[in-house]
Parts: sequence; structure tokens; C-alpha cells
Amino acid sequence: MSNAYEYARSAYADLGIDTEAVMETLAHKAISINCWQGDDVQGFDQKDNAASGGIQTTGNYPGKARTFEELTADFEEAARMIPGSKRINLHSSYAVFTEENPWVDRDKLEYKHFAPWVEWAKKHGYGIDFNPTLFSHPKMNHDMSLASPDPETRTFWINHCIACRRIAERIGEELDDQVLNNVWIPDGLKDIPADRLAPRLRLKDSLDKIFAEKCPHVIDCVESKVFGIGLESYTVGSGEFYLGYAATHPGVYDLLDVGHYHPTENVADKIPSLLCYFDKIPLHVTRPVRWDSDHVVLFDDTIREIADEIVRCDALDKAIIGLDFFDASINRVGAWVVGTRSMSKSLLYAMLKPHKALKQMQDTYDFTQKMMLGEQCKSMPFGLVWDEFCRRQNVPVDAGCYPQVKQYENDVLSKRN
Repeated sequence: MSNAYEYARSAYADLGIDTEAVMETLAHKAISINCWQGDDVQGFDQKDNAASGGIQTTGNYPGKARTFEELTADFEEAARMIPGSKRINLHSSYAVFTEENPWVDRDKLEYKHFAPWVEWAKKHGYGIDFNPTLFSHPKMNHDMSLASPDPETRTFWINHCIACRRIAERIGEELDDQVLNNVWIPDGLKDIPADRLAPRLRLKDSLDKIFAEKCPHVIDCVESKVFGIGLESYTVGSGEFYLGYAATHPGVYDLLDVGHYHPTENVADKIPSLLCYFDKIPLHVTRPVRWDSDHVVLFDDTIREIADEIVRCDALDKAIIGLDFFDASINRVGAWVVGTRSMSKSLLYAMLKPHKALKQMQDTYDFTQKMMLGEQCKSMPFGLVWDEFCRRQNVPVDAGCYPQVKQYENDVLSKRN
């Protein structure tokens, strides 16, 4: 324990904050890390099908993962630099096909195609979350899936989502855990629609069929979006639609993706609103720039405010934090490291604030002291606590990460064709 940390510990104690207890709590708060950063959302099941459904990954930095073995090796390397508990967030397009379990289309997927992921997760102590993949597929008929007017197309994707819930249920059974299973679709129209209602009624009917089966190890959620590339005029799964669906279907939750709202909307403010009605708040944390560009999460104002709301609402056990970014212009292992550490760092920063005192000042209309205490918190020795947390988690402090990332690039990534 360094003298620098002891100074920070004493400074925070003066505010009534126990840094030891904070670090212990943070160590057990799992962050679900998106597997798709490691290969630019390519997946293993549709090698010849270009990304679609508003999905765009820009850049061609060398060394992206091409196989299950490469993707898991890269994830493990990133995990060596990430403190705290970790989960991996899988899309169904990352099914592992072998001679014993050859390729099948998405509506025929089974647990056996993900058993290698589960065995790997058990070995490393990771949790798993899951997502049906309703994009980048030949059956994305005019960018329509669960809301498609074509019954055959709609049935295919309904069956895919049912298969994914069963896979998530089995993963939960194997890991003795709850698995978040998130449904996102790109369905929409490029130009002004002639009918906004019918596609949403078809989507509602599809979701009713998908969620009909009881899956006790699954946490179901639906994810809205304001618009997508090529779908600028109309998105079937809007914020209002999914919030209404979740509110009227017990056991289904409304997932908040930070990049899926209008740029002037404050996603952090949505968290306490939903906590009035839901016991779980699933999140996809990303850094939108202009739009849902899914940049790597940084320790910035938006992410810190989200962390503040989670902590001040006493919702660490209710917020299911997943990451969602994909940047092919930088080292992909480094992206995982920076994004996940920034989320963890934001939570720590929030946990080191005297929220009870600040709330009391608000409730007693002592706005001057509230403002001044808030400003005082900004210059507290937070970085010293973060460094101590990293040391106790046996991962590098911030300055030690880039050399490790670069060494792995030189030894491993640069040798991939």
C-alpha cells in the first residue's frame, strides 16, 4: 500500500467515504465486454455477406481475429489489463462450427454451437451474455426481419430468436447464472413510410411469439434505435414502442443503448426514470460521435454521468452494464482495454462521491454548498485510488497498458495475414 494511496484514503475519509469498501464493491461489479470489437462485427457464420442493417465498421487496422481461437486469445490478452469481474457479450453470429457440428443457418442454431464458448468462459471465470443477430444476413429482406410483411422472412427470424433464447437458457444452466438476451433489429425504411402502424403490430406479434416460452435463466430485453444508415425515415423498434412493450410484458426489459437516441437526449436521465418501474436496467454503453458511431468508451462527461446515476440511485445491482463499440482504425485489443477500463474507472469515480450529503443539500435547498462540494469532488485524488485498485487486481496502471498492447501486436497480431 503506497503512501500516495494512504493520502487519498485519508482525504476521502474526510468526506465519509471508505475507499477500501468502494474498491471491494467495484471488484465484484461485472462489465459485459462486447466480443464484436475483436473482429469488426464479422462473426463466423456469414463470411461472404457484407455488414448490413446500419452496421458500419470503418478502418483496416491489421490483426483482426478470424477464428474462435484468435478471438478468445485476444480477449484473454485484453482481460489481463482489465480490473474487476468480466463477462463476454456474444452475438449468435459467433457460433463455432466444426466437422462434428457443421454450419447451420441461424434459425437452426443450438447450444452445441456455443459450447466451446461456455467451456472457455468456465476456465477463465467469465460470465456470458447473448444476442440474436438480426443483421448481416441474406434473409434481411429489404432490411426487415421481425416486422417484415413477408411471412416466410418473419418466421425465419422468429425461429432464430426462439433458438437464441433456448441457447441463452442453456448457457445460464451451465454457468449457474442469469444471461441477458437482447433483441435488436434494424427494421425500418429509408424514405417516408406509407404505413407506420402495421410494421409495429407485426413486430409486437413476433415478440409475443419469441417470449412465449419460459426461460428462467434468461433476462429478456429489447433495444430501440432512433434511426440507421439506409433507414433514415422510419425505425420500427422506436424508443416509445419498446418502452411500451417492456412496460406491458413482465420479465421483458428496455435496454438503453447510449448511441440510439437523439444527440440532445440525456441517456443518464433515463436511468432513474426507468428505476421507478423496473427492477433491472440493461445498458449498452458506447460513445456516439454525431450519431450511433459506436466509438470506444472513454472516461468522459457522458459516461461519468451514466455512472453517477447508477451509483447515486443505489442501482449497481440493478444496472446490467454491457459495452458496445467497434473501431477498426485502432488496435482492437487496445480498444477493449481502454473502453472497459474507462467504464470501470467511471464507476469508481462515481462511488467516491458523497452522494448522500449532496442529496441532503438538494432536499434542504442548500444549493450553494451542493455546488461547492460537487466542485471539490472534481479535484479529489481519484487517480491514486484507481492506481491502487489496478495494483490490487494485478493489472497494469494506465501507463503500463500501451507497452503490453504493443508487445502483443508485435508478437501476435502483426503475424496474421
